[in-house]
Amino acid sequence: MTDADVIIAGAGPTGLMLAAELRLAGVRPLVLERHPRRRDIPKAGGLGGQILELLRRRGLLERFEAACPGPAPAPRFPFGGVHLDFTRLADPPLHALPLPQQKLELLLDERAGELGVDVRRGHEVIDANQDDAAVRVDVRGPDGTSRVSTRYLVGCDGARSRVRDLAGIPFPGTTYPEVNRLAQVTLPDTVTVLANGDLDVPGFGTIRAGFTRTDHGLLGVGSSPGSRSVSLYTVEDETAEYDDDVPMTLAELQDSVHRVLGARLSPVGSTRLSRFTFKAHQAERYRSGRIMVAGDAAHLFPATGVALNAGMLDAVNLAWKLAADLQGWAPPGLLDTYHDERHLAGARTLLHTRAQVALRRGHDPAAEALREVFQELLGDEQPLRRMGALVAGTDIRYPMPGSRPHPLAGSFAPDLALRTGQGATSVARLLRSARPVLLDLADRADLRETARGRRHRIDLHTAETGDRPADALLIRPDGHIAWAAAVGEPAGTAVPALREALSTWFGAPGKDEEAAVPREAVG
Repeated sequence: MTDADVIIAGAGPTGLMLAAELRLAGVRPLVLERHPRRRDIPKAGGLGGQILELLRRRGLLERFEAACPGPAPAPRFPFGGVHLDFTRLADPPLHALPLPQQKLELLLDERAGELGVDVRRGHEVIDANQDDAAVRVDVRGPDGTSRVSTRYLVGCDGARSRVRDLAGIPFPGTTYPEVNRLAQVTLPDTVTVLANGDLDVPGFGTIRAGFTRTDHGLLGVGSSPGSRSVSLYTVEDETAEYDDDVPMTLAELQDSVHRVLGARLSPVGSTRLSRFTFKAHQAERYRSGRIMVAGDAAHLFPATGVALNAGMLDAVNLAWKLAADLQGWAPPGLLDTYHDERHLAGARTLLHTRAQVALRRGHDPAAEALREVFQELLGDEQPLRRMGALVAGTDIRYPMPGSRPHPLAGSFAPDLALRTGQGATSVARLLRSARPVLLDLADRADLRETARGRRHRIDLHTAETGDRPADALLIRPDGHIAWAAAVGEPAGTAVPALREALSTWFGAPGKDEEAAVPREAVG
């Protein structure tokens, strides 16, 4: 007998998101965090990309937006020393939420508490051994060392993951010889913020908004007219090792700006100070038997603004699959699709972040020409949208079984506005409970009948929508479409394909369900 169904090592954003998703699926995880309390060292400065839409589908986005210290910034994002500027698009493909990681972790911790998650701080995983039935985990806590047993252990314990090492999972990659410093500071009255965002510094002259490259490194400036609060970003080639638990100081930032540019800005205050190195690493596998890794334990990316998105999406992908296995209805190979799908997504993120390294680190005329040409290409809408989707992670389409899957299969379900007999709703509202959904958009009784044997696992909804993209959508708890019926697709084609998709993702019908009348959820 095990002490916990799932033990999660690490109470950062990935671990807490995984814990909450497991609770929504009916599993009680145990979260072990080695630090005795939430840390206040600034790390990530916000959320961006696909995770925002996933939070919308859980009904959490408004809550997170309300916690932001300021308005959402203009949709303009750094990319390897140039910018993806979406300000001229009415519907930008990439959005960000200026939510510092300390506040994000607080919100996720509160959410976990509301769902009844057991989070034990000051408890560190120091050893783990697994067999075909369980994982035995040695834990060091305030009262000494103890051993607990679990069906599954998930390492969400960061770049230096102890769990990953214990599982023997290789973590190959590259560490770049540079140090990045990022801050939000308040400038003194002696520095003038010009209308175009440039800074006028007495005794030095003008510092342009955006990126300035010198022989000593890179300086980034982001400002708004009328505001004395600006973001500063420096990159310098260094080989020094910094302790992540030791926060950066304002003096360290000032010295970095001076080394890069030769200017003294002398900020009078700061709301964020963070320092980081860039690494490109990906675990060779995300699963080793009953041990999995997610978030920074699975991948490190050499660019800002993508790690939280990737890690929290790992958690959402894994949670419902773990729950299916623990509850006994997972079809063969379901847990392996966690590695297949999220390793694919991680590799895609590594692709564009490594491309950013190539754009950012070149210092010769050829590199300057490359950045100029790349920025020129981004002046056209189609490549700009494509790059936005790449960074957001919305271009990911998981491979789906079948000889000719619908074009929507494997993609993230669009948030369709829906009309039902009980009023208006949306796809986002249907996914708040994190349950699978068969959404019938053409009143197809044959498709509902096919799914009725899994009525305790899948919510059946009938609705109408304008210009429907398909007759029906089978949507997984992580928001991805497992199967779709083309508009007007005959029963002889749609029913067998739906039956195959149901078996692939949601197992065989329950014995007590096969002869039962389906539960149809409307609205």
